[in-house]
Amino acid sequence: MGTAPVVGGLVALGPLLAADGLGLGVAAVSEPGPEPAGPAEAAAAAAMPPRRRLEFLAGRRAARRALRAVGLDCGEIPRSGRLPVFPPGRTASISHSTGIAVAVAGAQGRDLPLGCDLELRPLPREAARLVLREDEESLLADAGLPPGADAGWSVTELFSAKESAWKALTVMTGEGREGPADSLRGLRVSPREDGEDGEDGLRVCLRADPARAVRVRVVRVGAGAFSYVIGRAGTRG
Repeated sequence: MGTAPVVGGLVALGPLLAADGLGLGVAAVSEPGPEPAGPAEAAAAAAMPPRRRLEFLAGRRAARRALRAVGLDCGEIPRSGRLPVFPPGRTASISHSTGIAVAVAGAQGRDLPLGCDLELRPLPREAARLVLREDEESLLADAGLPPGADAGWSVTELFSAKESAWKALTVMTGEGREGPADSLRGLRVSPREDGEDGEDGLRVCLRADPARAVRVRVVRVGAGAFSYVIGRAGTRG
């Protein structure tokens, strides 16, 4: 699948995210004139290899478009360490894959966890052991469960869902992000609860603290996936 169809398919998801109070921004590294929006972006980009520089600038363009979708026009987006610094009172999340950047931004006053992830390169089935534990493998499409069982996810989709949740559930410290001790395997993904989301919804929690949980929507993009956090998830009994 070429860049243009992927970009078009992602842009078409804007109304879906808007219904969740989120703004969506998409940018391709191939867009003409990938210039920094200010001195802070220019300084950061200057220290990067050419490919990474294009991805960085595409991510910043995507983030500005996502923020604009929720009513904020902003200039450059500086960074602290490796993390973007968004305007006060605003949150956003950026992801890149194969020359495309996507960003999700929260509307003003939306005090909910935020995270997104784009994976356009499908992961092989063998990668499941790096992402999932035994109690999650039944979610896989080839898990061999009987018809009607709540399964049917690819490794790529579950990986993407966990990546989105990781961004939303990590704690910011003076040194950067502090995530689950066991990386993505320190998160547990499970089917949505009744009454939450549509058929594309998943619940992801910290294994060490199951009450810290978010709802994630996953959308298939070609052979890959785009996921984003919708909000907090309730505690299961």
